[in-house]
Amino acid sequence: MNIPSFSISRRKIIGTTALAGLASTLSNKVLAEQPDELRKINLKKNNIILFQGDSITDAGRDKKNQVANQQKAFGRGYAWMAASNLLVGQSELGLTIHNRGISGNKVHQLADRWERDCLELKPDILSILIGVNDIWHGLNGKYDGTVETYEKDFLALMERTHKALPNTKFVICEPFVLRCGAVNDKWFPEFDKYRASARKVADQNGAVFVPFQSMFDQAVNFAPPAHWAGDGVHPSPHGASLMAHFWLQSVGL
Repeated sequence: MNIPSFSISRRKIIGTTALAGLASTLSNKVLAEQPDELRKINLKKNNIILFQGDSITDAGRDKKNQVANQQKAFGRGYAWMAASNLLVGQSELGLTIHNRGISGNKVHQLADRWERDCLELKPDILSILIGVNDIWHGLNGKYDGTVETYEKDFLALMERTHKALPNTKFVICEPFVLRCGAVNDKWFPEFDKYRASARKVADQNGAVFVPFQSMFDQAVNFAPPAHWAGDGVHPSPHGASLMAHFWLQSVGL
């Protein structure tokens, strides 16, 4: 994906305004490449939004108090930051926002809890970021799934969701890693296949696609990988903030 050039100093990249500007610039290309009907999700009054995924979405949320619109239930990651922006910036809509990411999850574990943690919540907008554990746990010998397993399970999960929630709008986020910490050459080129599968799932299900890997590939031009995710997988506050801004811009919210 070709990203338009922009000018912003490395010193300024840690600022919230700069992060928002960087995310906005990166997202312009994303929105331009999507079909017109997928460029934006229009929020409506009393919409329900659900963030789903693994530890990157979980971000230390309080699972004993899964109350919508409360910070402790959002965790400290991109989902909390994006939700906070929506709840404050569009308070007149009376949005209900949930985070049900769980650390360590792979696609089949989403499926195991899908009735409770998705279908029963009846989201109008469903955002899913999943995939890094599907490869990581394989690399460390804790899982024998393949990219084919990931894609098959993901497509089955989406089909199940479509049938139960035919009016729900979907956002599929690209799994990502940065080359530092736990991430080394052993991850590649296999990891890129997971990214491609996530894009395929989005395309086949009419979902907005949020290319987080492309975003971070550009972000490392302004600060080193560890600035955005110390272990190469879990975003720092700077990485999470950039993700939140980019998610909002890419989804058109």
